[in-house]
Amino acid sequence: MRALRLHGDRDLRIDEIPAPPPPGAGEVQLRIHAIALNHIDVWGWRGMAFAKRELPICVGVEAAGEITAIGAGVTGWAVGDHVAPYGALTCGKCAACTSGRDNLCEDVSGIMGFHVDGFAREFCNVQARLMVRVPKSITWEDAACAAVTFSTVEHMLFDNARLQPGETILVHAAGSGIGTVAIRVAKAMGCIVIATAGSDEKCAQALALGADHAVNYSTKNFSSVARRVTGKRGVDVVFEHVGADTWGGSLLSLRMGGRLVTCGSTSGVSAETNLMMLFQRQLHIFGSFGAAMRNIADGLAKMEAGLLPVLDTVVPMDRFSEGLDRLETRRVFGKIIVTI
Repeated sequence: MRALRLHGDRDLRIDEIPAPPPPGAGEVQLRIHAIALNHIDVWGWRGMAFAKRELPICVGVEAAGEITAIGAGVTGWAVGDHVAPYGALTCGKCAACTSGRDNLCEDVSGIMGFHVDGFAREFCNVQARLMVRVPKSITWEDAACAAVTFSTVEHMLFDNARLQPGETILVHAAGSGIGTVAIRVAKAMGCIVIATAGSDEKCAQALALGADHAVNYSTKNFSSVARRVTGKRGVDVVFEHVGADTWGGSLLSLRMGGRLVTCGSTSGVSAETNLMMLFQRQLHIFGSFGAAMRNIADGLAKMEAGLLPVLDTVVPMDRFSEGLDRLETRRVFGKIIVTI
């Protein structure tokens, strides 16, 4: 079968490798139809692995596929079922896993596509307990955005920031995969959305997507706009994933008691924080990493109801590196999908 494997820094190749054996006990075999690209794919492509891994490694962290075979002891699944696999190899036994907080697992053995072989291959065997059912009305391309993109937004906005209908939210990097989803999700529940982006073109796209206001952060002070739009009160929630470049302004944009939720640091991992402002204004900062499996299911329910991801580009496997280059250089609005 064909597999897209990383052989070294920025060295991606389509290899012919043996197909997997029949699924073992507790496993299902998947035919992968589509994968969605994320910044973690770019990090891996650059050689930025945070743990030891052996090369070559099959890439692809977020995917959708169908079950083609079932191993012994697996119940509740059938050949032909559509699924979105959870990419973190959790233990399934610790207190976090057994209470439905999968992303807080105490003994994760790796992330597929980053530490161990991922989903950019025609077939793979995965533990059945890591499957989330995909309604068959959802396309493969949209379903591929469930396991990381939609679930990350669900976890950030609802588990952490506790976003409420009618609140005002500042969404950074409106052209990113999670930024576009956050705009759609927030607008669908009646929130006022202020979006930021690095170009006038992306600001126009954010407005077309449903944002009430859009700020080109390369030419305007977004915190000033946020305070003006809210009558100097400040926003209820900041959806942060840019990092150092926007951190200070994000805190300045918040109202008294406002909530900032962050899941990324693409512009740098260190930023100064005004501690006096933090405690005097009683701000809340939430770190958010990954998502629980139930967040994937919640995102898929929204897709089934018509709230779909924004797809920038759909490319075949042999153009995977083009997609990574577009993502790395930020020439993207929405998600890049690779069909297998």
